[in-house]
Amino acid sequence: MLSGTDDAAGFFDKGSFKEYLEGWGKSVVIGRGRLGSIPMGAIAVETILVEKVIPADPADPNSREAILPQAGQVLFPDSSYKTAQALRDFNNEGLPVMIFANWRGFSGGSRDMSGEILKFGSMIVDALREYEHPIYIYFPPFGELRGGSWVVVDPTINEEKMTMFSDPEARGGILEPAGIVEIKFRQADQLKAMHRIDPQLQMLDAELEATDDTDKASQEAIKEQISAREEVLKPVYLQAATEFADLHDKTGRMKAKGVIKEAVPWAQSREYFFYLAKRRIAQDNYVAQLKAADFSLDSKAALEMLKGMCTADWEDNAAVLDYYAANDATISSKISQVKMASIKAQIEQLQQDLVYEMRGNQE
Repeated sequence: MLSGTDDAAGFFDKGSFKEYLEGWGKSVVIGRGRLGSIPMGAIAVETILVEKVIPADPADPNSREAILPQAGQVLFPDSSYKTAQALRDFNNEGLPVMIFANWRGFSGGSRDMSGEILKFGSMIVDALREYEHPIYIYFPPFGELRGGSWVVVDPTINEEKMTMFSDPEARGGILEPAGIVEIKFRQADQLKAMHRIDPQLQMLDAELEATDDTDKASQEAIKEQISAREEVLKPVYLQAATEFADLHDKTGRMKAKGVIKEAVPWAQSREYFFYLAKRRIAQDNYVAQLKAADFSLDSKAALEMLKGMCTADWEDNAAVLDYYAANDATISSKISQVKMASIKAQIEQLQQDLVYEMRGNQE
C-alpha cells in the first residue's frame, strides 16, 4: 500500500518509502517516503496478527523468552509509544505526516494497563497538539476508526494543522453498529417498534384488547401468538437496526457531520494529497509571513485574508496552487501593505501613549 509492487503503484513514489523501527511495536508501521518528491512521514496500521518477543533476562536463570500475540488494528503500549515518538521525530524534521488510520481501538487488558497504555496513548495526543506541520489523517479503503483510537487522532486536537479524510468505502465512529444497537435500540424498544409497525401484531393487539377479561384461555392463546410473532421479527428488526446504525458510520454521513473534510477515493488519493501538500506548503508560508507582518493576526484571520484575495475555487487544491504561483508578487505586495499598516498603527498608539504620559506629568 505504501511502497507499491512491481505491478501496482503505492501511495508514495516508487522506491522512496523506508520503514524504520520495524522490529518494535509491530502493530504500527512507521516510515518516511516521498509523494511527488515531497518528503513526508507516514504512520500506517498492521492489520494481521503480529508477535511481540520479550527476551529472557540474562540475570535471571529462571526466566524464559516469551512470545505474545498482538491483534491487528489495535494500539498496544509499545505501538502507542512508537507512534508518539515518530510524531516527535517527524516534527523535529519539519515533515508533513500521512496517518493511514485503521484502528479499532486500544488494547485495555490488565497487562496493557500495567504496561501504561493510558500514558502512552496520551503521548500521541501531546505529540499531535504540539505538531507544527500539516497532518493528514486518511481512512483507507475498507478501513475503520473506532473507540479511543479516534479520540487520540481527532482533528480538534490541533485544528490548525490536522485534517481528516476518508475513502468512500471506509467507516468511522466511536462504537461499531452492533454496539450502538445494544445501547440505543434495546429489546424493549424493538418490541415497541414491532407493535407500532407490524400489521399482524397490530391485529393481535386489537384482538387481545377486545377479549373479555374473564376469558383467560383466549387471552393466553393470543399472547402466545404475539410472543411467537415477536420471536420471528426479532432477527429482522435487529438486522435493520444494525444496517441503519452502519449508515451513520459511512463517509457521506461523516462529511455531513463535519468530522472529515472530504471523501477521497483511494485511486485518486495520491494525486489529491500531492496537490494538497504543495498547496499547504505555499499557504502556510504566506500565513506565517502575514502573522509576522501583523502580530495581531492569528492563523485563522491570516487564512481568511488569503481566501479573500484568491479568485480561484478555494476547494480546488490545484487551482489555488496555480493562483499562488501566478500571483506571488501580488500576495507579497499585500503582505508589505499589512506590515506598513501594522507599523503605522503601532506608531499612532505610541504617540497616543506619549501624549497621555505628558499630560499626566503636567498635571
